[in-house]
Amino acid sequence: MHEYTRTIRVWGLTCPGFPEEVSRARRWTRDILRGPLADDAELIVSELSANAILHTASGHQSDSFYLTIAVAPQVITLSVTDDGGTGTAPKVEHQDEEAEHGRGLDMVSAIAHKVVVHESDEGHTVTAALYTGAGLGANRADE
Repeated sequence: MHEYTRTIRVWGLTCPGFPEEVSRARRWTRDILRGPLADDAELIVSELSANAILHTASGHQSDSFYLTIAVAPQVITLSVTDDGGTGTAPKVEHQDEEAEHGRGLDMVSAIAHKVVVHESDEGHTVTAALYTGAGLGANRADE
């Protein structure tokens, strides 16, 4: 085991609510995570960041969103917190193949082992967990 994964490590990044910040969040995620789950993590961060900019005050009022990556031996968690401003919280919706919108969180839930949405007065935090398999006895391919 690598010396930096023996304990929980946490990184945070605040991004202005501009569309080009999605690619910055992806690169930042890729720089932190290396290994078999990096591609999945990058895709999840891309979708959650884009949702924050497109569907909340994080993008509409030139505010920001906050990305957190936590790495532990058993799990990687990716959280994006937005500035709220919507009447409803993000939710996973299973859309048909012809739907043009609303499939992003469904895709995230298909990739991640767990997706949780927290709502507060200040905004929403969507957290996706990717189990590393270390100490769990299984990986996603075995489930």
